[in-house]
Amino acid sequence: MDASVQREGQALPEASLPFHRAMPSLTHMALVELEKAGILKFLISQNVDGLHLRSGIPREKLAELHGNSFMEACPSCGAEYLRDFEVETIGLKETSRRCFDVKCGAKLKDTVLDWEDALPSKEMDAAENHCRMADVVLCLGTSLQITPACNLPLKSLHSGGKIVIVNLQKTPKDKKASLVIHGRVDKVIAGVMDRLNLQIPPFIRIDLLQVILTQALSIDKKYVNWTLQVASVHGHRAPLPFIESVEVSFLDKQDYKAAILHMQPFRLKRRTMRTRSFELVLRLNFSDGCGCQSAEMNVPVDFKVSTDCLDLEKDVILQKLRDTAMQDLCCGLNAVVERKATLTPKSEATVYAIVTNIFQHNKTSKALADSVCNGDVKRQKEGVNGTGTSGKRSKGRKRKSRS
Repeated sequence: MDASVQREGQALPEASLPFHRAMPSLTHMALVELEKAGILKFLISQNVDGLHLRSGIPREKLAELHGNSFMEACPSCGAEYLRDFEVETIGLKETSRRCFDVKCGAKLKDTVLDWEDALPSKEMDAAENHCRMADVVLCLGTSLQITPACNLPLKSLHSGGKIVIVNLQKTPKDKKASLVIHGRVDKVIAGVMDRLNLQIPPFIRIDLLQVILTQALSIDKKYVNWTLQVASVHGHRAPLPFIESVEVSFLDKQDYKAAILHMQPFRLKRRTMRTRSFELVLRLNFSDGCGCQSAEMNVPVDFKVSTDCLDLEKDVILQKLRDTAMQDLCCGLNAVVERKATLTPKSEATVYAIVTNIFQHNKTSKALADSVCNGDVKRQKEGVNGTGTSGKRSKGRKRKSRS
């Protein structure tokens, strides 16, 4: 389509959202619910947009064959880091960051394959094993033409599994499938969820940032020279892509001058009386693609730095934040998830979680029935391509359903 548009001299269509703010589709969120219901056992993706992880699919149940544009990996210890910004390199090259593990510290690499790169064995082995064990391999919105990934569904046939294909166009594997639906994936999946009486969960995106307050006494020890920085949790030099600007004001302190920070790194330097405590009000103005324009956070400042770290139950706080956002449909909610302090130099870093997107997909009732009535569903005859071996399998040990 892009080639024909270019030949006609037309401009290519622009994306409605920045890549780093792309949102999961109805199908992405339906798959999350199917996994929670125990129906979806494993997911194989050829996309590099990271949306399956972002939507809520557990990492251990996902194979990203071509990598993830938002993932860095440590070649030494194997640690993975999901970023809120697009990693600057592709082709399994070294990036500008290092592993956070103090026992490692190796240079990280991106995970996106270049043309000459072989598929990662860790991802491919898991994909092959799950396809062999699958009762049903569901192929959604794929042309099934890129090798070796296109041959993965066929591995289920050897042990009596079935293939179901949902794609607008015909694929080279249609004749191997038990069921082929030529239609839009979102429409078909909405109908499946309706038939299963399962709700499609909303997409709630929570981003993290840290507020760092560094201080030092003046020579006469009457004043405190302090610096406020709003920074990425992925490192002080990492970008903070979802923040456009930061407005800083002082609660109940009319004599303190407010400021607007327009450029990253968002940093404010001030000098105040040592004995005076106050409360900062940070208004975070979000970038394009976020669900609301801004959010406010109150940051108390008393210049008392404790060496104790506040290590909260992060998963519990995040879940509570999601539940509240879902109930109130309120974007911009935030909560503290971690606080760390150092004595040299005196500084305190507080990590905040902020709800930046809430989106509810509306499934179309009877969508699958409409597809069937429109004549775009094709069932293959029983006994072809392994679909007739179900009787033989029933005599043996029944395997867990996988898709």
